[in-house]
Amino acid sequence: MKNTLSRRDFVCSGALVGAGFAASSDAFGLPEESPSPDEAPPIGLGIASYTFRNFSRAQMIGFMKQLHVLALNAKDVKDHLPMDVQQEATALADYAAAGIKLHAAGTIYFPKDEDADIRNKFEYCKRAGIGVIVAGDPAPETLPRMEKFVKEYDIRIAIHNHGPEDKLWHSPLDVLKAVKSMDPRMGCCIDVGHTARAGTDVVQAMHEAGPRLFNVHMKT
Repeated sequence: MKNTLSRRDFVCSGALVGAGFAASSDAFGLPEESPSPDEAPPIGLGIASYTFRNFSRAQMIGFMKQLHVLALNAKDVKDHLPMDVQQEATALADYAAAGIKLHAAGTIYFPKDEDADIRNKFEYCKRAGIGVIVAGDPAPETLPRMEKFVKEYDIRIAIHNHGPEDKLWHSPLDVLKAVKSMDPRMGCCIDVGHTARAGTDVVQAMHEAGPRLFNVHMKT
């Protein structure tokens, strides 16, 4: 069968699926009552900039406006949120002008168990006003050092699971075991696709994560 789904329709359908999931209180065990007009909804729909890794920042901003989704999980890919201080400032100005709010950064990798490298990543997020770092594959022995910076900067760490090929964090349940006795700002970013591939029940993992679930990555 010939696939006639355009790129734009694909992106739109993905956003709608995500919106439907976010609107389901059952998925997260949330109360059925709707929030009052003065309250923010308990779950917000956003876009990961990695989705648009083959497109420039300007193009991505245009796509987000078309979708009416203005929350972004930004990554240092293409020109989306460069690590360079001046280039980052330019990107932040573009997002502010477009009304886009950066709620998370990543996936960011922490290959070194060293203060200087970890602090550099936290400073990068602090400049952007980002409160959640989606961390990719940090070694378990690096977590106590990362926890120290979580406390210093008051920025949460959400460890991203990468499925059965990931020797460290193939399931969110592995993340939760590692951080259960750590600062409550140490938690997980559940990647729905990788979690399912790992044979873990996604809804169960979300319930078990509870307040340590800081971000969810979904794919269509």
